[in-house]
Amino acid sequence: MASYLIYTIICLLAGCTLNEAQPPLANNQLTIAEKAPISKLIKITYGEDPNQFGELRIPEGDSLFPVIVILHGGCWQSIYDKSLMDAMAEDLTNRGYATWNLEYRRIGNGGGWPNTFLDVATGFKKLTDLAKTYPIDLQKILITGHSAGGHLALWLGAQNQLADSSEIKTQDLPKITGIVSLAGITDLETYLAPSGCGSSVDDLIGGGPTQFPERYFAGSPISFVPLCIPQVLINGEEDQIVPISHISPYYEMSVAAKDKIQLVSIPNAGHFEIITPGSNAWEAIIQAFADLL
Repeated sequence: MASYLIYTIICLLAGCTLNEAQPPLANNQLTIAEKAPISKLIKITYGEDPNQFGELRIPEGDSLFPVIVILHGGCWQSIYDKSLMDAMAEDLTNRGYATWNLEYRRIGNGGGWPNTFLDVATGFKKLTDLAKTYPIDLQKILITGHSAGGHLALWLGAQNQLADSSEIKTQDLPKITGIVSLAGITDLETYLAPSGCGSSVDDLIGGGPTQFPERYFAGSPISFVPLCIPQVLINGEEDQIVPISHISPYYEMSVAAKDKIQLVSIPNAGHFEIITPGSNAWEAIIQAFADLL
């Protein structure tokens, strides 16, 4: 029931009808996902604010583990948090990946420009310190994010292209092996809208594109094509929150620029199936991570 309520609230915020706000899995499948074994979980801060932390999960075993950095969505709004990705993090850790599920400041709790961007980059950079204590392999780092978190995942891949003078530049980040964007927003200006999730863009940036064109440029992954990092873009064909029509220009530009990129379209899937273990989309998600390593 909790999963259904979260799903419904997010869908309504994004402008869906109640008929569209259906739970992504049958009840028995949700029960299976929720009963997955609990891995070793360590909460670690990367700053002084209560929202500057991540949860590190480590698989059982003695070897170094590839690590997946996970960025939750929720329209960059503070009413949504990293718990949206807990089931995903647990499932991936049970498959042998270390996971670093990041929280960050968002609209309503100190986020927006530039703090949301800086937090995500600083939290990612924290991996360098974590590798001194925990068995994570810094040569095998994958970034993933969903919706607004997918936007931030792709944006992290552009960090080395940002000018040193940029307000949202963070130096000396670990090298990214690959990115899996799950219905990630690629262009802030074209996603901006008077209602739904797109109505949060001007709050994220601090104003509109005519007022802050440089912020929209610096905050949009499409500005930095090619990223020169292998990427897999995954979208549900029925997604009305971040439709494939929004993703396609980024994908087409990346292909034209000879970037190593795939676009995977999942039939009979909407916005939330792609972060739900056990859904009809899940095997494609797992395969994407495996293919990037």
